[in-house]
Amino acid sequence: MDTDAARDAVTNERMSLCDLLEQLDDAEWATPSLCAGWTVKDVVAHLTTTTRTTALDMVTGMARARGDFHRMTDRRARKRSQTLTPAELIAQLRQSATSPRRMPGSGPLDPLVDLLVHGQDIARPLHRDRPLPEGPAVAALTYVAGNRFYDAPARLADLHLIATDVDWTSGRGQEIRGTAGDLLLVATGRPAGLAGLSGPGMDVLTARMHGLEPRPGQ
Repeated sequence: MDTDAARDAVTNERMSLCDLLEQLDDAEWATPSLCAGWTVKDVVAHLTTTTRTTALDMVTGMARARGDFHRMTDRRARKRSQTLTPAELIAQLRQSATSPRRMPGSGPLDPLVDLLVHGQDIARPLHRDRPLPEGPAVAALTYVAGNRFYDAPARLADLHLIATDVDWTSGRGQEIRGTAGDLLLVATGRPAGLAGLSGPGMDVLTARMHGLEPRPGQ
């Protein structure tokens, strides 16, 4: 996926996520997400930071978090979640829908992965169906599978992942089969994806998942 296609996909995901968020009531906003320690509102607050974080913000935030990127991400999301209303967060996400800005140091596909994965973090605990579009799902899976930031290489080593709903495979070894959505959740450390997967490699993958939970912002 080239940069222009990635930007278009990011815009589409932001807009469609806003459409979903506008349907939620207060209890749903307070529901724990699949991202450990974050509510639905915390996740949305995090998604509003990606186009609003400058290099200076990153430097000062990292200093306050003693060099821990994930602690910094967690603090920023929680602060915005506590100070902004759901309506304000939706408005900010819509406002930034077409923005090409991204977190300093991140690549063109990182905002797309963020939206696809966090969209599932939000939708699944609320029992809302949020299908992944095929092209973006393939691009995100390919990117995440080899990316150490997400700890995916350690989780997926010696496993052969096969998507059952899109044309995508990765790795060699014992097979793991499932939808792109479930594979993406597992690749980024969400145990909720395990229930939709099958194959002889499941015992190995399940054991690894319990030792490699996602960190805030992943």
